[in-house]
Amino acid sequence: MHGSDEFSNISVMNFELSNEQETLLRQIDKACRSIRDYETECYLNEKINEKIVPTFAPTGMLGLPISTKYNGRGADALTYAIALERIGQEGSSIRTFFSCHVSIGQLVLQNWGNEEQKRKYLPNTTAGKSIMAFALTEPPAGSDPASIITKFEEKGDHYVLKGKKHWIGNATIADSITTYAKSDDGKVSAFIVQTDSKGFSAKSIKHKIGLLSLDNGEIIFDDCTIPKGNLIGMKGRGLSIAYSALMDGRLSVAAGSIGVMEDCLNEAIEYSKTRIQFGEPIAKKQLIQRHIARIASNIESSKWLLYRACVAKQKLADFVEGMKKEDNWLEKLLVKKDPEYIQLRAEADRLIALAKYCATNAAFDSANRTVQILGSAGYSKRSRAARHLLDSRAATILEGANEVLELKIAYSILGSEYRAY
Repeated sequence: MHGSDEFSNISVMNFELSNEQETLLRQIDKACRSIRDYETECYLNEKINEKIVPTFAPTGMLGLPISTKYNGRGADALTYAIALERIGQEGSSIRTFFSCHVSIGQLVLQNWGNEEQKRKYLPNTTAGKSIMAFALTEPPAGSDPASIITKFEEKGDHYVLKGKKHWIGNATIADSITTYAKSDDGKVSAFIVQTDSKGFSAKSIKHKIGLLSLDNGEIIFDDCTIPKGNLIGMKGRGLSIAYSALMDGRLSVAAGSIGVMEDCLNEAIEYSKTRIQFGEPIAKKQLIQRHIARIASNIESSKWLLYRACVAKQKLADFVEGMKKEDNWLEKLLVKKDPEYIQLRAEADRLIALAKYCATNAAFDSANRTVQILGSAGYSKRSRAARHLLDSRAATILEGANEVLELKIAYSILGSEYRAY
């Protein structure tokens, strides 16, 4: 998608924010502050935060990168990332809600859906009248989406899905879900499933160690029946769509992880300046300063890598939008026949993998250091640092485990003939 003129004034060299972006961030900041205390209450009680949608809907965050044609704000990838960065300060549960609703929900339809599908679903989701989710992960299929076993078959004018998905964000609150299933020939296709469809059910996952105000759930397709018009893109080319969605998801995780680090730094600074030990603030102790310096370094190194990845992703998105003027654009892109698309996608994929890998590892390290600075004051879920520590552990697993991303980064350097998976 093209970024609208409202958000197109960031310099690629110094990432200077435009007046419009600063206005947006003030709106997001106000919403974040208004929901902070309630989010803490929800987290401690392991309760879904139902105030997210009404609080953020007025900011346009529920459809920030979605085209104004579908009542979104038409923001570019970098603007969306800096908004998620601010939201990440409030916790990864809130940020993950937006990842599922927007990054791997709405953007799947905007990028690959037909016009009828986009007009049917996007205006309601950008307004917060309905919620989206993304269902790919299964008990036997995490970082290897090709190993999913959920099946589909054609029956008359419908598709019938049978299988199970788990660890799905927004699972029990979503109204529509983009999901993936295999036909008998082993090829994967992508679908839109409305949660009121016959044969659909979802239940929440309990006893998590983090992300405690996020709706993670298990989805069951028990001969779930959906119209044939709910096929996304081309039949048998769902994996290409899924991998595209994971790129957007990884950008979101990286952006939120930077927010986590920024909040950890704020907590570390405030506490270390006021905590007196051995007659002086611990902020004067060299080992405490070492922790703070490392957190600050983590933020800056992760931030500029994320921003560079966003620029590459926007180039790819703009190219895809340009290709949509051609009649056979879906085949050219999903079958990967266009050499320029292949090159742009590979570069964006590489940088996004680096951004997610580095930012999530750095966020876990930063949260751990902050808990160490706070000592016993940080060893309770009432502490923001402790919640960040629990949540950032999940970020190193979801949207592609970091061990798999290491391999992905390595073969992007060595060449595809050295691919280890």
